[in-house]
Amino acid sequence: MTLQLTDVVLTYPDGDRTLTALDHVSLAVGPGEFTAVVGPSGSGKSSLLAVAATLITPAAGSVIIAGQDVSSAGQAVRTRVRRDHVGIVFQQANLLPSLTALDQLLVMAHLAGESPRDAGPRARELLLAVDLGGKEHKRPHQLSGGERQRVNIARALMNSPEVLLVDEPTSALDHDRGERIVSLLADLTRKNDLATVMVTHDLATLAKVDTVLAMDDGRLGARPWSAAVSRGV
Repeated sequence: MTLQLTDVVLTYPDGDRTLTALDHVSLAVGPGEFTAVVGPSGSGKSSLLAVAATLITPAAGSVIIAGQDVSSAGQAVRTRVRRDHVGIVFQQANLLPSLTALDQLLVMAHLAGESPRDAGPRARELLLAVDLGGKEHKRPHQLSGGERQRVNIARALMNSPEVLLVDEPTSALDHDRGERIVSLLADLTRKNDLATVMVTHDLATLAKVDTVLAMDDGRLGARPWSAAVSRGV
């Protein structure tokens, strides 16, 4: 499996008690698999993504990304694994206002030590893949909400990750644009053999995913639902 969480526990101090955000959670996603995690606010979905992204170290359990166990790794190792193997699509695009769509991607390559000249062809190819050909030199204020989210997705793929983590990608979009974004994620997952996990409240888009898991009170549903059934949840 490209992404594997096993018996993960995550706790936070809460006054004189301890709050359990993830309660013995296990999740496995392989190449080309698109998994959605649904559940109410506060159920632990964001904590799950943060652990999978190596942004938070769990109190117990194992986290394996692209064959590397990062469960108790130091900050430097987790940063390297995240940079080299994980793409993150944030809920808000958070694009730098002064940079063009192309430059948003080139910044990611620069952080990985690649020169803009070498990274340019891949950045343009990714913008074409997300249907932004001809808009390479547009700045965020010149793009629609859906276009900004597509730049966000292309940026997450710039360093050729094996794992793609997506946080509520349709929350700021209307229904039609939201469906197009999830369709794009599904296509990119299969074409690039990504292990994709998407956290969402938007049940209308679940027909595009392979597996739907329910999260509640820090526990991840052990039995996956088919996307067809989940549309009526």
